[in-house]
Amino acid sequence: MLGIELTPEHPLDRLVDLGTTAETAGYDTIFVSSHYNNRSPFAALSRLAAATDSVRLGPGVVNPLERHPVTLAGEVATVAEASDGRAVFGIGPGDPSTLGNLGLADDRGLRPVLEAFKVAQRLWDGERVTHDGTFEAEDAGLNFDVPTPIPTYVGGEGPHMCKMAAKHADGLLYNGAHPADLRWAREQVDKGLTDRLDGLGDFDLAAYASVSVAADREAAREAARPPVAFIAAGSPPPVLARHDLDPDRADEIGDRIGTGDFSEAFDLVTPAMIDAFCAAGTVDEVADRLGNVLEYADSVVVGSPLGPDLDAAIDLAATAHERSTE
Repeated sequence: MLGIELTPEHPLDRLVDLGTTAETAGYDTIFVSSHYNNRSPFAALSRLAAATDSVRLGPGVVNPLERHPVTLAGEVATVAEASDGRAVFGIGPGDPSTLGNLGLADDRGLRPVLEAFKVAQRLWDGERVTHDGTFEAEDAGLNFDVPTPIPTYVGGEGPHMCKMAAKHADGLLYNGAHPADLRWAREQVDKGLTDRLDGLGDFDLAAYASVSVAADREAAREAARPPVAFIAAGSPPPVLARHDLDPDRADEIGDRIGTGDFSEAFDLVTPAMIDAFCAAGTVDEVADRLGNVLEYADSVVVGSPLGPDLDAAIDLAATAHERSTE
């Protein structure tokens, strides 16, 4: 998979233009990120389904806390119908910084994610589902036929989430752009694969890698500050320790994001954070980083910010990926 993340911080017309550019550039999967303070990912995916021909489309990633999981299953199924079976389901525990605004940060965890996509799979197969766990459903079902299969990718970084994905899902979207992180993720995935359920196909460990690429190295690194701020704020202590990053500074960034002081949060991002959490620089620099990441990952999703010039960066990142696999 060569995927790309598009963020609906842009108007939907702009997002569709970026999506069609990505399809032309050779990406095979488009994930649309989901945060309450941006535009609806499902509105964007509906528009992208009509404007594209071959790329897979899905949320990357939604959580089972903001929407009831049965409703979420119906929304993903609608993308599958609208795209003639090109849907993919990216689901994870959610971003702690923005979920804190909704009073949901303490509800994040593995069980809600696992239960949500297991129930979704049953609904897509036409079952009526009764469920009593982290959420409740009573004889719930979808009222239309769903084009299946819909591959499920779990978004997560913790050891238990990585192992759960390897056991139950089609892939893992590991939010990392550094080979040290993907080496660690591969170790967790390999442990989970020993218990992989019968009947599941090959597993895809995808590096959901923040990338910022441009001819101007410093411009690319400066553009990396916003997504790196979110990544640093959401990184667990072991990840920060792996890169020798200050956890108090990461917490302060998260606090600024939670209060909407985004400029202050971005200013707190250090060069070491950019090095740890983003493949940022020229095409050759990004190609080298992606090549090192692909020693451990099976595939790559090029994540936000892409670069200071989005249209150019889509093509440049595809070129970097191609060079990384030569």
